[in-house]
Amino acid sequence: MKRAILLAAFGASDIQGQNSLRNFDALVRARFPGIPVRWAYTSVVLRERLVLARQKSDSTVKALRRLAFERFEEIVVQPLQTIAGKEYTELCAAAQEVAQSAGIVCRTGKPLLAANDDVREAAAAIARHLPENRRPAEDVVLMGHGARHAAVARYGDLARAVYALDNRVHVGAMNGGAALEEILPRLSAARVWLMPLLSVVGRHALQDMAGEGETSWRSRIEATGRTCMPVLKGMAEYAGFAEIWLRHLEGAAKLLDWPANRV
Repeated sequence: MKRAILLAAFGASDIQGQNSLRNFDALVRARFPGIPVRWAYTSVVLRERLVLARQKSDSTVKALRRLAFERFEEIVVQPLQTIAGKEYTELCAAAQEVAQSAGIVCRTGKPLLAANDDVREAAAAIARHLPENRRPAEDVVLMGHGARHAAVARYGDLARAVYALDNRVHVGAMNGGAALEEILPRLSAARVWLMPLLSVVGRHALQDMAGEGETSWRSRIEATGRTCMPVLKGMAEYAGFAEIWLRHLEGAAKLLDWPANRV
């Protein structure tokens, strides 16, 4: 039985983002030794950039068809997405379509915030990975991508779970969920830390969150007279978040009776 793991991420074109994905790749290989690991990227724009850079740029469908052509019979797909929104739904549909047409068995793992237990574990991970130099009274704002989808409610669930642990930590999103305008009135400290609630540091973290443009979250926070301290580190770089995705990967693999290395 030929088995493979396909990891699906938005993608990254910069060194830091690519290193982050490579580190997660290493965690997966350690958890499932001997099983090949491949990657797919969900961002069309990112795939076009990778093509120009002559780097691998498979979509989910292309990566699965390639694995089927190489005669892999069982494939587990694990997305590095935050919620079960439109992108996740499309990924699941693509995996099912290729599996049926190619005659292979395919299981898809869950996104980061799939269930209430995930929310509690993610909240604990946030509390665990707050900036080392942050003082207890200083505010921390996490920026997620968000979505125009019912699953965006998970951001609100996470915000409440984090608030219960530290009422100076706020969770927001660019689209749907708590907007920055809702968070600004709750800020009280002169210094605010800004962290991405995104799998890797890419355009959203560099421009929409920490950029110098007047519409970035950093600029809008600084416009209130506060000092803003961006932390450019994606969730996949933190052990607490990576472990949730790994647990979901294990859950999907368990459906196919794959052994996992828990040592």
